[in-house]
Amino acid sequence: MFLKLNVPTINIMPNSYTILIVDDIPENISTLFDFLDANDFEVLVARDGPTAIEITEYEHPDLILLDIMMPGLSGFETCKLLKTNNKTKNIPVIFMTALSETLDKVKGLQLGAVDYVTKPIQQEEILARINTHLTVYNLQQQLKIKNDELESKNSELEAKNLELEAKNYELDTFSHTVAHDLKNPLAHLVSLSDLLIEELSDDISEQGRVCLKHILNSSQKMISIVNALLLLAKVSKQEVKSTPLDMQDIIAKVIERLDLMIRQYQAEIIFPDTYPQVLGYAEWIEEVWINYLTNGLKYGGKPPYLEIGMVEKEDTVRFWIKDNGPGLEQESIDKLFTQFTRLNVPVEGHGLGLSIVRQIIEKLGGEAGVESQFGAGCLFYFTLPKT
Repeated sequence: MFLKLNVPTINIMPNSYTILIVDDIPENISTLFDFLDANDFEVLVARDGPTAIEITEYEHPDLILLDIMMPGLSGFETCKLLKTNNKTKNIPVIFMTALSETLDKVKGLQLGAVDYVTKPIQQEEILARINTHLTVYNLQQQLKIKNDELESKNSELEAKNLELEAKNYELDTFSHTVAHDLKNPLAHLVSLSDLLIEELSDDISEQGRVCLKHILNSSQKMISIVNALLLLAKVSKQEVKSTPLDMQDIIAKVIERLDLMIRQYQAEIIFPDTYPQVLGYAEWIEEVWINYLTNGLKYGGKPPYLEIGMVEKEDTVRFWIKDNGPGLEQESIDKLFTQFTRLNVPVEGHGLGLSIVRQIIEKLGGEAGVESQFGAGCLFYFTLPKT
């Protein structure tokens, strides 16, 4: 038993894509059907595995959303049969599952599924994953067509480039998904360890309290790394339009975000009274200041004394932040904006922040760097074009 709905072709795709929903629960089908219909997909429905196999062989949908827990032929068994049939083996399958065990998810991927989503289904998440795997599938189909066309033309390079593009897209999507999946359990670790420190402070040993603080600090660092990786992926892919910036407002937001850290380090920060108008992307420039100020707080003097300033030139403005730390030798300066590089300093970072700063500023048409003499502090700067 299945339903089929014809929808108009949309301009984003060469043809309207067809999605097959396989689920034995009518409420799940109805919700997904309405959501996919609203997003201009052609939708097919099957209530069990055998019907899904029959529909897939004759209708050949572009992607299958397959429930694992079904009576009779399970989702795992259905997927296995689809992947052993030459007519259906290349159709992407995304499992829908309430199972949370890693082994169950691994089993689904080993059977040939491209991804999984966990019930209850989040609509925006499943739409993002559908679009991702349809893009990968479309690239793979283009690759196959190109390979057929180029078989007699000895154009191996073009085929390799298409294959690399598909693989890179898939890898990037996978890493982005993994990073997002890590954030929730890490956030739980932070909140629970913080709660235990507060609630059980009088009931645990000093060693136990130290261990809990290590768990809290390590979890916070891991969240920082995940956020940095997500930002790095966004900067490398996203195209943005530069607009006039309210730099005073941006820095105010940065100070608010870093308020606890500023008080912890007992830092003094000197600000300009006014800021010139420049072009940029506010969300990214906020992250630039976050990275520069965080470095100044960690590696400046004890306590840190930070001064923010700028120099106007004909077409650009050079913003800077100066600290009262020990400064850097030239060898360290040369490595400072390189990804995953740690310097020999008392507090180690994860080696991503300044690399992201450089990528952001260069993408916005400016330059980022540092000036320093060992024993005389550091001056970190970036430039942006004037309005």
